[in-house]
Amino acid sequence: MPLYPWQNDLWRKLVSERERLPHALLLHGRRGIGKREFALEFAHGLLCQSPINGAACDKCTSCHLFEVGNHPDFRLIEPIESEDSEEGSKAARNITIAQIRELEDFVALSTHHHGARVIVAHPAESLNAAAANALLKTLEEPTEHTMFLLVSHQPHQLLPTVRSRCRQMAMPMPEMNEARAWLAGQGTPDAELCLALAGGAPLEAVRYADRDYLATRKAFLAALSDPARLDWLKLAEQGAKQDLVNQVDWLQKWIHDLVAARLSGMIRYNPDFTRPLQELGARVNLTALLRFARELTGVRRHVRHPLNAQLLLESVFSNYKQTVTAHHG
Repeated sequence: MPLYPWQNDLWRKLVSERERLPHALLLHGRRGIGKREFALEFAHGLLCQSPINGAACDKCTSCHLFEVGNHPDFRLIEPIESEDSEEGSKAARNITIAQIRELEDFVALSTHHHGARVIVAHPAESLNAAAANALLKTLEEPTEHTMFLLVSHQPHQLLPTVRSRCRQMAMPMPEMNEARAWLAGQGTPDAELCLALAGGAPLEAVRYADRDYLATRKAFLAALSDPARLDWLKLAEQGAKQDLVNQVDWLQKWIHDLVAARLSGMIRYNPDFTRPLQELGARVNLTALLRFARELTGVRRHVRHPLNAQLLLESVFSNYKQTVTAHHG
C-alpha cells in the first residue's frame, strides 16, 4: 500500500540509513496515524528481492508471498485472547509468551531467500510481562539479518529494558491541513468534526465517520451540556444498551474540553459544542472536575467487563452531575 503523505520524510530517512539500522526499531506515536501500515510497508521493502528506493517492487517471488500473508521470513505478532488479565478471570488481549517462544525457532533458522528476516509486533505494549521478558532475551542476542519492528501507541508501558534495546523513532503527526486534505480525498463525511474527535489522527477520524455513531454521540453530549436537567438514571438506563467504551470516551473528552474551557477557553475535541462547553466551563469547580477526571481514568480500565453496566453508568453520571453543579471554585 502507498505511504501516507505525512510519512514520506521518515521513510526517506530510514531508507537512507538502511544499511546502518540496528536490529530493533520502536515506532511510536498516537493511535490512528498509520504506524502499523508504515511498519508493514517497511518490512515488505526489507524482504523484497528487488526494492525500488526502499519500497517493495510488488513483482518478485518474495513480494507475492508477502502479499498473500505467507512469507517464510516474516512474522506479524498481534494480541490474542488470553487469561492473563490482572484479575485472572477476565479474558485479556495480550501478546503471550507462547507467541514469543515461537519466534525462538524462527530466528534460529536460516532465511529462505538468503536475505532479511522481519518481525513486526503491534501494539508492543500488549506484551504481557512474561512475553516482554522472553522478547528481551531475543533482543539482547540478535541473530544476523533479523529486524524487529515494535509498534507502540504507549511506549512508556513497555519494559525500560525493552525500550533500551531499540532505536526509538517518533512517528509523525500530520499537519491539520494535510490531515484535512487526506480525509477529503477519502470522501470522509463530517471530516472536520471527526478529526477533532480523533485529536488530529486521520485514520482514527475515519473510524468516527459513521452517521449512527455521530448521532448517538450528539444526543449524549446534549444531555451532558444541561446538567441542571440531566436525568442521570434515564441516561444510564439508555446507555446500558449501548457501547460503554464509546460513552466513557465521549465523557472523558467532554471533561477534557471543560477543563480547557475553564483554563483557556479553547475546545479540542467537541467544536460543535463550543458554546455550552464554554458556558459550563466558566462556572465549574475546577478541583472537583479534575478529581472526576481521575475517577474516569479508573472507570476506563474496567468498562469492557463491568459486572453491571447500568449500575456503573448510574454511578458515573450521578457523579458527573454533582461535579458540574458544584459551587464555582
